[in-house]
Amino acid sequence: MKITVVGAGAVGATCADNIARRELAEELILLDIKEGFAEGKAIDMMQTASYLGFDTKIKGVTNDYAATADSEVVVITSGLPRKPGMTREELIGTNAGIVKSVTENILKYSPNTIIIVVSNPMDTMNYLTLKTSGLPKERILGMGGALDSARFKYYLSQELGCSPADLNAVVIGGHGDTTMIPLIKHATWNSIPVTKFLSQEQQDKIVAATMVGGATLTKLIGTSAWYAPGAGTAAMVESIVRDEKKLISCGVALNGEYGQSDISLVVPVVLGKNGWEKIVNFDLSEAEQAEFNKSADAVRNMNNVLEL
Repeated sequence: MKITVVGAGAVGATCADNIARRELAEELILLDIKEGFAEGKAIDMMQTASYLGFDTKIKGVTNDYAATADSEVVVITSGLPRKPGMTREELIGTNAGIVKSVTENILKYSPNTIIIVVSNPMDTMNYLTLKTSGLPKERILGMGGALDSARFKYYLSQELGCSPADLNAVVIGGHGDTTMIPLIKHATWNSIPVTKFLSQEQQDKIVAATMVGGATLTKLIGTSAWYAPGAGTAAMVESIVRDEKKLISCGVALNGEYGQSDISLVVPVVLGKNGWEKIVNFDLSEAEQAEFNKSADAVRNMNNVLEL
């Protein structure tokens, strides 16, 4: 098993660290455009192996795509991070060129790989990859839903005073501050609807906090978050390489599901060895479906900026 992470910045390096600690691959390639950057990160991580007890071999390379040959899974984190006051949408122009170039180079050496797109704006970058890579749609996934769902569980756990691990809660729609839809009416605490324990005011507070979860951290830290994005991506990789069939919210191509087509949006999917294996349809209320349609319209407007 060989896995590649493109982009050795904070998110890429954290993802690689999680992959190595879980021993999801025999070989892990960390690639970056900056000379020596990925090599240094890889050496630093390898020097933790004697303490953490993993045997994954991590190799850093500078723009050497030949080193990524025959990767079963490739994670793309390349692109500019979001700065305070910057929307994900403002990143489209720059990051589209980067993601397209990375995808083309990866496919030269790993034509049958599974690609996980982390780069923002994720919905549009995932759609770009779907349209330009030639890969089957099941082999292209966006990470944002896994992250947003983790944030949703965090805010729920804070109000409920419980472990996030005891919660089932998903976010659908776009991976954006105004386009994501935390499905609080469908969220459960060990099978009990969370709405039984939360007032409407608390529910509204949780949903609002989840939707601006990324912007909140950008304001506090000064750049995009990396621990949860890295962990969420690694969880997706794990479900794929170990064929775990976990239900995780991911950005995928829709073809009539949830009433939308020719678009990539976040919905719950089963992840296994072939990528996403099926979309799980939540019975949305009329209000939830209306919000989903509104989210799709916003994402479609962003997609129209792409030069395809």
